Formats: sequence, C-alpha cells, structure tokens
Amino acid sequence: MKDVRKTLLERRSIRRYEREQLTENQLDLIYDAIENTPTSYNGQQFTVIDVSDQEVKERLYELTGQKQIKTCSHFMVFCADYYRIHKAAEAKGISWPGFNNTADGLIVGVVDAALAMMSAIVAAESMGLGTCPIGYARTAAPTEISGILGLPDEVFVVCGLAIGVPREMPDLKPKMSRSLLIHGNEYRRDNIAGEVLEYDKLIEEYTANRSGQAKVHAWIDNIIGYYSEAMDYTMLDALMRRGFSLER
Repeated sequence: MKDVRKTLLERRSIRRYEREQLTENQLDLIYDAIENTPTSYNGQQFTVIDVSDQEVKERLYELTGQKQIKTCSHFMVFCADYYRIHKAAEAKGISWPGFNNTADGLIVGVVDAALAMMSAIVAAESMGLGTCPIGYARTAAPTEISGILGLPDEVFVVCGLAIGVPREMPDLKPKMSRSLLIHGNEYRRDNIAGEVLEYDKLIEEYTANRSGQAKVHAWIDNIIGYYSEAMDYTMLDALMRRGFSLER
C-alpha cells in the first residue's frame, strides 16, 4: 500500500480503467473508510449507492455521457440522506423538525457526503486503484438518476465516484499555490487576481504539453464556461422534488 504522502500528493483523476474487478479485500477497506467518516453531530447524513451492475452503469452513462462510469469496476454515488433518520424518528414517536428544509440542513448533508467520498478516494488510492469524482451525476438528469437508484424522498445525489484498476496514468495536474488556497488568520486580498492569472497561464502551458491530450485551454476561461453552462441547471427544482424545500 502507498504511504499517506504518496496517496494524497500523487492523486490524479483516472478516466480509463482495466476490466479487472475490485477484490473483496479492496472493497472492504473502502467500505470501512466510508463508515468511519467524520460527520456533523455524528448524524451520518449520507448514504452511498455502490453500483457494480454493468447494465445500471450503462444506463447512468447514457444519461451523463461520462465513459468512466461504464468502464470502472464500481461507481459509487454519494448522497445526502435524511430519509433514514426521519423514518427512525417517526418509529420512535419523535416529531420531525424539518431540518432538511433549511439551508444548513442541505449543507450538512452535502458536507457529510463529500467527506465520505474523500474517505473512499483515500482508501482506494492507497491501494493503487484509480478514482474519478463525477459531479455531473448530480446535475445531468436528477429525476431519472434518482429513479434508477431508487432514491426515496429526502435523499439526493451529491457526487459520483468511479473506482477501478487504472489503465492510464495522466500527468499530475498543477494546483493553485498555497498562498491562494491557505490564508493565515484572515482572508487575504492583496494581488489575488494577479496570482490567479499566473495560475491561469500555468494551466494553459500544462494543457498544451500534457501527454495524450491536445486540447489547450486557459483555466479561468474554462471554469467560467462551466459556471455559465451550470446557469441552465434547475437544481433547486430538483432538490424540491427530492423533499428539500428550502425555507430558511
């Protein structure tokens, strides 16, 4: 197994996988890591749908267009979940406060699911497996994907994670400098734009020279393009259909 340093600092998103399946021991470690995730209040406001059925993966691929979903060994879908605790409270005769209908409730569920996904990533990467988070599993077709996964009300998809034996090892992608990402004591504002523009040029150089891909782009343009596309998403409607009617 890789040590902690290599596991965290050599991680990269893998989009091509071998046909080899995960072993029972590999899955057990990933599951154990997910189960031991720290969560808000120890409420464990998340659930993972582990999709290994090839037909189901193919259906999810058709909706998302993400090839790694159908080629990975396991596609794990990390969800915010209040259905479980709501049903248990009803069974115990405790009044449900509607926490899922608050902005904080939404954030708590998203944070818990995201932490659980990172636990899975670290466990998988430590064993030499490849992973790729897929946020489009949340936005591509919320109603259809929820139906395929059989999600009840008060449960919604936060992010998907492809896991498998890597068939590629792409160049390590440069990240922003520490001075941009980690601020001491208070948010720094000096020369923020200038440093981000330097990173923008770094990504443009990286995309021009990385192995196996010829698509060249600057980072800022690319991210703003994603944001612009996302303006057409109807996530609030999708959340309300899942039982998250935000009131405050």
